[in-house]
Amino acid sequence: MKVSFLRRFWVTFSIWVIGFYASFLNRFRIVGGEAIPGSGGVLIASNHISAYDTVFLPWAVIRSHPMQMLWAPAKEELFEKPFPGLIYRSWGAFPVKRGRDVRAGKQINALLADQKVMLFPEGTRHKDGVLGKGNRGVGKIIYDTRPHVIPTALVGINRWTFPGLGLQGSVSFGAPLDFTDLYQLEDCKETHQLIVDRVMAAIAELIERQGGKPYAS
Repeated sequence: MKVSFLRRFWVTFSIWVIGFYASFLNRFRIVGGEAIPGSGGVLIASNHISAYDTVFLPWAVIRSHPMQMLWAPAKEELFEKPFPGLIYRSWGAFPVKRGRDVRAGKQINALLADQKVMLFPEGTRHKDGVLGKGNRGVGKIIYDTRPHVIPTALVGINRWTFPGLGLQGSVSFGAPLDFTDLYQLEDCKETHQLIVDRVMAAIAELIERQGGKPYAS
């Protein structure tokens, strides 16, 4: 997919402004960014704990890959007001209807042919930091498109308040996951669930490495 130089410059510039707040005025650490491939279809699969996720993740990715896009499906309510909707679209977000949105699904699949896409497999935010169950639909996307899947763990930023100074948080990227064995299985709900379960297990492991607790005690 071709994206104009002006748009890619705007995204990179915006992300660095966000990054100044996240990592320079505050202490948002980025771990494992070298695991993200520079080209090809890449799915950044992350837990979802804060509204900050949708802007800090692009900072963490594009910081290492300037002038690239990180596309992100987002709930359609965010696009109801014209000006905010225009800004979100300029950054690579696109609306998704609640429930099964066939059109958005096709768009995600098309982008994953050669672009970077950010998804939250839980499908909703967990402000307490506890990891929810992965949505089987994400497993279907992975099965159909076979992208590089990068498990991603956000920790700490669910406790941030805006504006803030010196706040601590982190994002950790894992190595691309291998689904070779699962790709040999039948294209069915059970296989899709096994795929997303593997993604969620990898995210949980990354959360623990960063000192977080992925599951309620």
